[in-house]
Amino acid sequence: MSTAIPIQPLQGAARVWGTIALSTATFMNVLDTSIANVSLPAIAGDLGVSPNQGTWVITSFAVANAIAVPLTGWLSQRFGQVRLFAASVFLFVIASLMCGLAPNMATLIAFRALQGFVAGPMIPLSQSLLLASYPRALAGLAMAMWAMTTLVAPVMGPLLGGWITDNMSWPWIFYINVPVGIAAVTATWAIYRKRETPTRKLPIDSFGLGLLVVWIGALQVMLDIGKEHDWFASGAVITLAVIAVVGFAVFIAWELTDDHPVVDLRLFARRNFWAGTLATSLAYGLFFGNIVILPLWLQQYMGYTSTDAGAIMAPVGLLAIVLSPLVGKTVTQVDPRKYASFAFVVFAIVLWMRSHFNTQADFMTLMVPTIIQGIAMAFFFIPLMTITMSGLPPERMPAASGLTNFVRITAGAMGTSLFTTLWERRAAFHHVHLSEMINPGSIAAQSTIAGLTSSGLTNEQALAQINRIVDQQSFMLAANDIFYMSAVLFLLLIPFVWLTHPQKSSAGAADAAAGAH
Repeated sequence: MSTAIPIQPLQGAARVWGTIALSTATFMNVLDTSIANVSLPAIAGDLGVSPNQGTWVITSFAVANAIAVPLTGWLSQRFGQVRLFAASVFLFVIASLMCGLAPNMATLIAFRALQGFVAGPMIPLSQSLLLASYPRALAGLAMAMWAMTTLVAPVMGPLLGGWITDNMSWPWIFYINVPVGIAAVTATWAIYRKRETPTRKLPIDSFGLGLLVVWIGALQVMLDIGKEHDWFASGAVITLAVIAVVGFAVFIAWELTDDHPVVDLRLFARRNFWAGTLATSLAYGLFFGNIVILPLWLQQYMGYTSTDAGAIMAPVGLLAIVLSPLVGKTVTQVDPRKYASFAFVVFAIVLWMRSHFNTQADFMTLMVPTIIQGIAMAFFFIPLMTITMSGLPPERMPAASGLTNFVRITAGAMGTSLFTTLWERRAAFHHVHLSEMINPGSIAAQSTIAGLTSSGLTNEQALAQINRIVDQQSFMLAANDIFYMSAVLFLLLIPFVWLTHPQKSSAGAADAAAGAH
């Protein structure tokens, strides 16, 4: 196409600063998906609501973000990729400022929803603009730069959020976005404003958009309230599930027959796209479910502060940062399916190591698997994104990136909800079995009670102390069960990777950017 001729790869310092600007905006966005997690007790206490109500601070962002991400393709064709990205970052800064100034929980939730919605196009467009900034031969390196920010930010979120909450006040988790966002949007506009993509006026699929809002909203709220309402024992959860399923079915039928769909589901006709998206999303759901469980266990049952729990999670970025550029440079010479399979094997080894944790585990024992996990992170995203995007023409890249990111975000939300529920149910199962051992016929139980009462505790206080120990052991065993199950599931995901057909040529990763078909 003649319209694509003027947009050549960036050179020298412009490419370096362009990469930094796009990565900074992406980092800020991804950071905000997790930075509020450890601050929830402080936010809920300050605004006078329960911690359960406080979780809507996270959910409102996730729902709005999941709805906005698939709209990226339509919006970028309507307004242009550069203008849309700059507007997304600028509005994100405004919404962040409003979140920090929110006087009550209802206002905070509303501004978090706005923040999530305007953030939607940011990640897919950062991919597209970054790939267009590099020559085809360096497309793998471009993906490596992008992947590093998306891998490190979720881990840094709890660490940074905990430190800010402990040493400053919770509004600053939002205020820090203001200078960062302004710097990112200024640099992006200066470098990319003359590289705007062609635009065309497309009609908006308002009915499809309405269906998307309904079924995604119902699904996310169902996942959020399911645990506290005992899932399908609750009429509200069943109603939400029916709305989500029926809405999803009608949405699929409508989008496949509409001339200008709000989400381009025809992308799933490509084997590499559907198989790559499936492998990425299932793996991300497993990964995200596990990185939620670990800090919860450390904080609630091992006595770790939020900052210390974040410190155990943070080293995952070390090897990821070192190895990602190497993977990016070599993914054109090596079958990316081999890299992705290797990543899944390393994930399985890490989770198998964690399945052997006990309540006596020290800081280093807990940290070693996290450090090793950095290897898996480096070999995970880049090869799978290379496979998923291979063969796509440039004009379909924003829609494809938006759709695959949407499925991944949704899988992460489902993984979080399902894993925390399973963790509690397995803990209840172990609690019953451990409690059966505490009876008048157990010499160990009676000697423990005698020891506690001789130290000055009443019989009831001694039993309460034992119950706390049983609780701690139950949740540890439940975490071990989940880690072991996840290790097995990662190995079972490997065949999904081999359903894809990677590019035969050495320009395989570059074809992910430019498209050869």
